[in-house]
Amino acid sequence: MAAGGTLPGWAVGFSIFGTYLSSNTFIGVPGKVYDGNWNGFVFSLSLPLAAWVAVKWFVPFYRRTGEISAYHHLEKRFGPWARTYALGCYLLTQLARVGTILFGVSLGLSALTGWSVPVIIVAGGIAVTVYTLVGGIAAVIWTDVIQSLVLLVGALVIAGLLLANHPLGPGEALHLAAN
Repeated sequence: MAAGGTLPGWAVGFSIFGTYLSSNTFIGVPGKVYDGNWNGFVFSLSLPLAAWVAVKWFVPFYRRTGEISAYHHLEKRFGPWARTYALGCYLLTQLARVGTILFGVSLGLSALTGWSVPVIIVAGGIAVTVYTLVGGIAAVIWTDVIQSLVLLVGALVIAGLLLANHPLGPGEALHLAAN
């Protein structure tokens, strides 16, 4: 079992949440919504349903069979080629995802600090790699918990400030947002 089974469920839940809520969510989604439509947000509304399906069917399946991952199950069911193929696809997808996240973060930090984008990307990549290798999955999960809390509190503070400081008042701000 990962981390010796010592991680509390709420921390694992925050880690899953933090995995899907990256800095790109805060940088890219508002701009995309402003520029186009709410399609990206609508996708987010399906996540609670997906979580419910996972808890209802997938978690009991993995616990019952003793599987530790979908890749392990694929290997047992179809052979090593299936595990290798699925893992390769997943790793390529995550490599692209992490690259876009590091790039997005580096754009914001570069504007704030004046540091070059490549330096920020390399430093961020090294920092994440080191704490992951040193601390293992527990370090990753606790870092995700902190990231999730910072992003949630930041979003609530920004939303509150925007509503409180709108020239026409919070009611008119919500009315404008609805239209």
